[in-house]
Amino acid sequence: MNKDQFLCPNDGTPMRRDLRPVTLTYKGENLTFDLAGWYCDKCGESVHVGRDLKDSDRMLNRLKARTDGLLSPEEIRRIRRRLGLSQAEAGELVGGGPRAFQKYEAGDLLPSRAISSALTLLNRDPGGLEILKTTRTRLGRAS
Repeated sequence: MNKDQFLCPNDGTPMRRDLRPVTLTYKGENLTFDLAGWYCDKCGESVHVGRDLKDSDRMLNRLKARTDGLLSPEEIRRIRRRLGLSQAEAGELVGGGPRAFQKYEAGDLLPSRAISSALTLLNRDPGGLEILKTTRTRLGRAS
């Protein structure tokens, strides 16, 4: 057996790499998606590693955002680009720090209600961005 193969923890049967539907539930809402993993055809057991777990975490964040009324990764990216900001600039002006928007847009980090609200307002009125820039500059000079 090669290092890239798993044995079923239940019965020792060789498992096979496959995509299978998985359903996540959060606050009574469901999201079904195909998840890569090692699957036992005999008993149905599954083993998920590395990238599989990251994909599952991202889908759970997507479900939480949808259920809790937060912006999706795609909406965050669209608004940031519409405002003409790099990910680092958005993190500095809107909040979260220089790598936050990279994580929001990848789906690795769920945006807070404050970040979602700020982006929603800026999407509606991009002129608010100048207020943030002016405030940042003024506060930067005061320190």
